[in-house]
Amino acid sequence: MKMILRLAALTGLLALAACTSFPHTEKAVAKAEPAAPKLDIQAWHTDGGARVLFVHSDALPMLDVRLVMDAGSARDGGTPGLASMTNALLGEGANGLSVDDIARGFEDQGANFSASSYRDMGIIGLRTLSDPQYRDPVVDLFCRVIGQPDFPQSSLDRIRAQMMQGLRMNQQVPGPQVGDAFQATLFGAHPYAHPSDGTLKSLPTIERKQLTDFYQRYYAAGNAVIALVGDIDRQQAEALANRISQALPAGPKAPALPRAKPLAERQVKHLNFPSSQTHILIGNQATWRGNPDHVALFVGNQILGGGGFASILTDEVRQKRGYVYGITSAFQPMAAGGPFTVQLQTANKNADQALTLTLNLIRQFINDGPTEAQLQAAKTSILGSFALGTADNSDILGQLGAIGFYDLPLDYLQQFNAAVQKVTADDIRRAFQRTVNPDDLAIVSIGPKAPHIIPDTPQDSDGKTGQQHP
Repeated sequence: MKMILRLAALTGLLALAACTSFPHTEKAVAKAEPAAPKLDIQAWHTDGGARVLFVHSDALPMLDVRLVMDAGSARDGGTPGLASMTNALLGEGANGLSVDDIARGFEDQGANFSASSYRDMGIIGLRTLSDPQYRDPVVDLFCRVIGQPDFPQSSLDRIRAQMMQGLRMNQQVPGPQVGDAFQATLFGAHPYAHPSDGTLKSLPTIERKQLTDFYQRYYAAGNAVIALVGDIDRQQAEALANRISQALPAGPKAPALPRAKPLAERQVKHLNFPSSQTHILIGNQATWRGNPDHVALFVGNQILGGGGFASILTDEVRQKRGYVYGITSAFQPMAAGGPFTVQLQTANKNADQALTLTLNLIRQFINDGPTEAQLQAAKTSILGSFALGTADNSDILGQLGAIGFYDLPLDYLQQFNAAVQKVTADDIRRAFQRTVNPDDLAIVSIGPKAPHIIPDTPQDSDGKTGQQHP
């Protein structure tokens, strides 16, 4: 215990000694700004066409690897759930190895293998010790798993049953149902429209050959980003990336998806469900990765509904009037689109008032934008939390994967930080007016009865709707 205390004290002294620029006066504190996270990102392509992003980090004797493929549910074609099923079966068998063989092979070396799937991307992850004694056999196994997956029929049947059971369970709760209906309403015939986990109709039709074909096409080296973070040097990183790239199927990058288009008029949809709460989703297709208005929309959304209890929607709809249990808003940019979404849950008796007030607040924010005080508070919150976005290797790995997959500049984090500092209230107002039309927002709900917008809602002297507590 004494040794631990000495180490803690020494660590604290070293940290203080290093803070030569720490602001010690009120004036210095006022001028201090959170530093943008600076990453020495090195980038190149393998011979197989994979894009590699590497950051050396010797903070821990670890190596983190993430493969990001353009292999999300947007590539399902006419078989919803195909991408998710393919990803879920990775690690279930490879070149004669069983799922137990693979699991033991990673665990015996203290390594971790993972796989996950989203609308835009399929992800394969590996964490291992960076010491070659442990790293090399783990990488050998990893390359075998990703290069020669078996997609065994027994695993397909088991995981299909699990996924279908999950879908049946979702039918017993309102949240997943209204989410799927909202996605379908916003995106229509676009590849983003269908449920990523498939449907009870589509999952039984998926056959093993579809999985192998999907993997060969969308998990190809030319369709991959390889993100590496850890205690290895550039030469070792290049050798590792080449091994991984060579293990993957050969093939090109997937063609770009068509850009999703926003709804041109309001759409209203209600699902009947015997619940004590009404769930409401409001929104429209609004943005995409690379949108020049991204920073203004991000900061504005923090003020409107993304900033927790400090946001306008939470303050007005929940805190002041008690209409909802929770309310949030978000922009979710993806490669070919991304919705603006407001979601709230309310007691059935308050659904009309909550919906009306929320729509009025959205319209008011689009028309007027934020106040200067709201803007400065949001900037302080964003810049303070953003500096923690590269606090450990896992955070860095996530940033690298996104930068590589969405073809963002290598200094994207610094650019974003600087843009947040410069954005103005007028920038936010104009960006919202270009992006969100309050008259075209879809309203999708689930509960015992459809909520209605209350006409001729009275206004307070400050312009906000004037309903009272129920």
